[in-house]
Amino acid sequence: MMLRAQVVSLVVFASLAGAYPASAQLTTGDGLLVNTQWLAQHQKDKDLVILTVGPESGYKKEHIAGSHFVQLNDIATKVPGGLALEMPSEADLRSAFEKLGISDQSRIVVVFDSGWVTPASRVFLTLGYAGFANQAMYLDGGTTAWRKAGLPLTAETAAVGPGRITKSMLPAIIVGHEYVGGVSKNPKAKLLDARAPAAYTRATAGQEAPGHIPGAANLPWGTLWDESTDLILPKAELEKKFRAVGVQPGDTVVGYCHVGQYATAMLLAARVLGHPVRLYDGSFQDWTMRKLPTEGGGQ
Repeated sequence: MMLRAQVVSLVVFASLAGAYPASAQLTTGDGLLVNTQWLAQHQKDKDLVILTVGPESGYKKEHIAGSHFVQLNDIATKVPGGLALEMPSEADLRSAFEKLGISDQSRIVVVFDSGWVTPASRVFLTLGYAGFANQAMYLDGGTTAWRKAGLPLTAETAAVGPGRITKSMLPAIIVGHEYVGGVSKNPKAKLLDARAPAAYTRATAGQEAPGHIPGAANLPWGTLWDESTDLILPKAELEKKFRAVGVQPGDTVVGYCHVGQYATAMLLAARVLGHPVRLYDGSFQDWTMRKLPTEGGGQ
């Protein structure tokens, strides 16, 4: 990614030691999620910005009143001939969020539509990276829960006034292959692959190499959400899932997937449980493009 060289030079040593200042961490705990009742009560708050992530056709048909449409192309970049989904430069990212009406004092709620859990979780993590870790929230259940609660939707598009962002960013939450290669040396960090088991154990369509990054355990993001309701699983169930793959209380969870999207949903669940997190932004695409070793590539 564009910022990878700077990030690596700043954080590789700290990554192996497992130590980061509190200011370099994303927030964790129950406050990350809001429910439909909370959003309905605060929907018209002066500094609240609602972002809807989903198919544009669905947004044009109906969405939560006052919400602005955002897609991954707005807040991510594709490297020509290379990586498919990477963090853009700080200037480009600030500009993109300002165009969505976000300013330093904004509180932001990210809403997913039509089951678009992982694009929305990527937007959510990106807000944290951009300095809004204490001000961004995720609507549990998305528009599925909103509709189920009988709350109104609209086709009317809200006007967007430009915002102004001067906040400091959190580049340490995004890591590269050097960091990932050292995770096994840190007893308080765990590398998790958020892809489906088929991708973890063998090559699937469009996957450059079979298997997974050495030392990674498999925790598919989809096992952490209730497919029938679009709600994240209760904390007790999430706890069991993470403990089953070796994550202990206080561990830093380092996540990757195909290109850096699915892993953000798994990392959101880890944050709900209180874990510090890191995203390997280039993920398995970057790892295999560098021809680094993999394991577990049976057919």
